[in-house]
Amino acid sequence: MKDSDAIWQRDEIESPCVKICVIHPEARLCTGCLRSIEEIGAWSRMSGEERKAVMDDLPARKSKLVKRRGGRAARLNR
Repeated sequence: MKDSDAIWQRDEIESPCVKICVIHPEARLCTGCLRSIEEIGAWSRMSGEERKAVMDDLPARKSKLVKRRGGRAARLNR
């Protein structure tokens, strides 16, 4: 590694974004990264500790996302 490369290294948690940005209507979480809209908007202003806390909580949020059953089959079952 060149000395100039070290200047650009940052000791920060990277974003969990996976570029699948769809907000689940009931859970109000992004189905890609599992963050809330508020967390996504504040991410660049969060401290490293705040980001780590969110990252640590993400695996537990997966269970909040229930698959939506939509389309014709769901309408017929009502």
